[in-house]
Amino acid sequence: MDTSNTIKVNFKGGIIQPKELYNILQVASKVGLLYVRFGLRQQLFFDVADEELDNAAIELEKLGINYERDDDKFPNIVSSFPAEDIFIINTWLNENLYKEIFESFNFTPRLKINISDANQSFTPLLTGNINWVTAPDEQDFWHLFIRFPKTNIVYEWTNIVHTKDLAGMSLLIEETILQDTRRFYDNNEASGDELFEKINTDNFNIKPATAPLALPPYKLPYYEGINRYNDKYWLGIYRRDELFSIAFLKEVCMLCIETECGALCSTPWKTIIIKGILEKNRKDWNYLLDKYQINVRHAANELNFQVDDNSLQALKLKHHLVKYLNDDDTRSFGVCIGIKTRRKSEVFSSILVRRKPLIRIGKWGFFHLYDILCAKDYNPNERTDFIFSKDNPKFVLAEQLRRSILSFYNYRLKKAIEGETEETKAMITD
Repeated sequence: MDTSNTIKVNFKGGIIQPKELYNILQVASKVGLLYVRFGLRQQLFFDVADEELDNAAIELEKLGINYERDDDKFPNIVSSFPAEDIFIINTWLNENLYKEIFESFNFTPRLKINISDANQSFTPLLTGNINWVTAPDEQDFWHLFIRFPKTNIVYEWTNIVHTKDLAGMSLLIEETILQDTRRFYDNNEASGDELFEKINTDNFNIKPATAPLALPPYKLPYYEGINRYNDKYWLGIYRRDELFSIAFLKEVCMLCIETECGALCSTPWKTIIIKGILEKNRKDWNYLLDKYQINVRHAANELNFQVDDNSLQALKLKHHLVKYLNDDDTRSFGVCIGIKTRRKSEVFSSILVRRKPLIRIGKWGFFHLYDILCAKDYNPNERTDFIFSKDNPKFVLAEQLRRSILSFYNYRLKKAIEGETEETKAMITD
């Protein structure tokens, strides 16, 4: 079967309406599919054979589902909503406010937009082009970080913006960038100050930021299994091959509807989270996991990988590296490992494995080598700081990755010792 047609459906902010997902899965079933996948930007992907493409398109259009085929002109709005209430505490951003923000976007963005709570590191803060991050001490105000498209240039806005103006400001910034692509798109000399001067903020509620935002230290919570929070439970489901059975997901949707659970979400880890499960319904979810033999206790050194969407090569490389780390019993807690197989794709990572061809003919690459790059302070929300190792053939890559992970722990130990030394000095001074 030729499955060269990839259908992408965005779930704004990662919020999935169970009935809508069920209807999409029905379409996928009708054209002979057994599995679907979730993406880094909280989307749904499924592959349709040429002979079934027209049927799928007709059915999706009947349902009023917006989709793209083999394209990404409209990247999804990514948000930290899946972490709300389970990984995030002591914050002014809540479920209703997330939904108000998403509803205010009455246009479909052409640039990547991230909407994130500053008080978490489960979802990436700065992998978008327009990145909104809550001001922790200023309720209803947001810091803004611009990552110019197809570059690694990040510019922090000097003003903070009110919640009600996120959509309008995003649209104005997007239009300005796309109207002057020579300056602001795929240009490694793009100027944030120049963009700032072009944006007329007279009609927006803004005020100067008192200080640059301190990005939170990275700590990935364990996002699998049935877990208690408040007086309810949440369930996280990860699939090693990134494939979710359509039959299983249909039953997930039906159980969400029947039990009126709090929320069904897709995450940037290509997983799903079901929130608001009541104690009386916990047995129903356990039964469903048993029925479909869903394992929800994978090793941490597998869960902390991020790989390109729709890349079999990246997934195979992940499995190769995970096996080596497992066989060596390498600790990888606290490290986010990214695998990048495409030029200028955006992968969230503390340590990035970047594949590059030794020979390139047009869009085709041959005889690949691998670089290992590390983010500043090993924080995946920061930019690349240094190259740990470059031009590695595949047969030495896993060992080089293990050594880069050791360098992360050595760095963390050094910072801890420095912190203790400073604390001791302060005590002596006092």
